[in-house]
Amino acid sequence: MTIQKGDKLPNGNLGTMGESGPSVLETDSFFKGKKVLLFSVPGAFTPTCSARHLPGFIQSAEDLKAKGVDLIVCTAVNDVFVMDAWGKAQNAEGKVMMLADGNGDFVKALGLELDARGFGMGPRGQRFSMIINDGVIEELNIEEPGAFNVSSAEHALGQL
Repeated sequence: MTIQKGDKLPNGNLGTMGESGPSVLETDSFFKGKKVLLFSVPGAFTPTCSARHLPGFIQSAEDLKAKGVDLIVCTAVNDVFVMDAWGKAQNAEGKVMMLADGNGDFVKALGLELDARGFGMGPRGQRFSMIINDGVIEELNIEEPGAFNVSSAEHALGQL
C-alpha cells in the first residue's frame, strides 16, 4: 500500500557518507523534531535527475530553508558511495543531504518502488517529493511515469 499524506513515515535505515566512511541513519530518530523536504529520484547520474531534479533543490535551498525547512534530503536506490559522488559532482554539500536507499527497502516501505528492469536498472524508487514534519507526511507529490512536475523544488516552494 502506498503511503498517504497524514501518515507517519515508516521507520527504516538510509545510508550516508560520514567523515570516517559510510554510516546508517534510522529514519525515526533522524526525522524527529525536524521539517524535512525529502525527494526521491530513480537514479543518481541519470539525465533528468542530474540536469533538473537535484539542481533545482540545490538552487532553491536557501528559499526552502527560509520557508521553514530544516533539511533537504535526496534519496535514491543507489549505494552510499554513488550518492556521495553524485552529491559532490553536483555541489550539493551544505544544501542537499544525499541519503542512499541501497537495497530499496525504504521505498518499498513507502509503497513507492519502481520496476526499472526494462531499462536495465533493476528495482528503483519512483520520482516523488514529500514534506515531512516531525515524522508525519504533510505533503506527498508522486510523479506520473516519465514526468517531472510535482516533485520539483518549485512545486515544493508553493506548498510551504
